Parts: sequence; structure tokens; C-alpha cells
Amino acid sequence: MNGVSGNIAFLGYGLAAIGPGIGIGLIFAAYIQGVARQPEARNMLQTIAFTGMALTEALAILGLVFAFVFQG
Repeated sequence: MNGVSGNIAFLGYGLAAIGPGIGIGLIFAAYIQGVARQPEARNMLQTIAFTGMALTEALAILGLVFAFVFQG
């Protein structure tokens, strides 16, 4: 039988990783714009940006874990 062998879960993770990538880009784009508009708010915006990045990365890691859990 000629065909593709493997697991569809990894394809799903690959597609799911696009969302967090876009999310992190949007977070830091908003951070840079906010600092450019109000430089005095840099420290507050930086904390919020890194918190948002950590939560977004957690979603990507969770997707990777689910890809391995539902592998077989």
C-alpha cells in the first residue's frame, strides 16, 4: 500500500503553532507602539507584554503536549 504514513496530530500541531506565532507578533507590535506613544509607561507595558507572551507560549506548548498525548 503506497501512502503517507505518520500521525495527523503533528500536522495539527504545526497548524496550531501559527496562532501563537501571530499572537506574539501582535503583542510586541502593540508594546512597541505603546512605548513610542508614551515612553514613561514603558515599565508597565513591558510587564504586560511579557505576561501576554508567556500565556501565548503556554498555548503553543500545550498544543505540543496534546500532539504527543493523542499520538496513539
